[in-house]
Amino acid sequence: MKILCTVKRVTDYEAKIRLKSDGSDIETDGVNMIMNPFDEIGVEEALKIKESKGGEVVVMSIGSDDSIQQIRSAMAMGADRGILVRAEADMDSNTIAKIIGKVVTEESPDLVLMGKQAIDGDSNQAAQMLAENLGWGQATYAYKVKIEGEEATVTREADGGLETIAVKLPAVITTDLRLNEPRYASLPGIMKAKRKPLATKTLDELGVTPTNYVVMKGLEEPPAKAAGQILPDIATLVEKLKSEAKVL
Repeated sequence: MKILCTVKRVTDYEAKIRLKSDGSDIETDGVNMIMNPFDEIGVEEALKIKESKGGEVVVMSIGSDDSIQQIRSAMAMGADRGILVRAEADMDSNTIAKIIGKVVTEESPDLVLMGKQAIDGDSNQAAQMLAENLGWGQATYAYKVKIEGEEATVTREADGGLETIAVKLPAVITTDLRLNEPRYASLPGIMKAKRKPLATKTLDELGVTPTNYVVMKGLEEPPAKAAGQILPDIATLVEKLKSEAKVL
């Protein structure tokens, strides 16, 4: 079984985020960058499937050469090879889905595993758009994945509980937080990752022209939280809730 996983380079969720002076984006200088945690869960699930079914795990990322670090991290976990699609400009989910679709067409995987969302943009759209573009079945927010023959049975997290569905392969599955616990890369795995093949592609080679329907105009800090007040009695509290907060 051949599985394609996407890995995105994002800021560490424990890092203190600062905006650039012009508000155009976040400041990444001096900020630790990591593999998107939901993508890491996808890589782990792909490796588990490979260990039980055999096959190959391919990881891809879209971005600058800096994203090679995240591809190598996935290969240190056990992925077999990597693909970097070089792209410098910010792109919306529509363009990202088109790029991944071109790689899927070239690689012909049996399964595409993606994180349900990236922790920077939180769009949660690319996987669904990819499945629609490919005409493939999809299962989102995977809590448990079982592959049998040409079918994947996915227990997914839904509002109010769990839902189990079946999709024919090839399919697109997005991973949720409780699907698994990603393994740590071993020292031998890290050394092997340096020698594993990593191909690079450009948007021109893939025949993709970015078409962004969503454009980020800018970012701004949230308003400062007002200082608390100490009130003398309940009557004053009720009056302020009526006249100032206007919640009563």
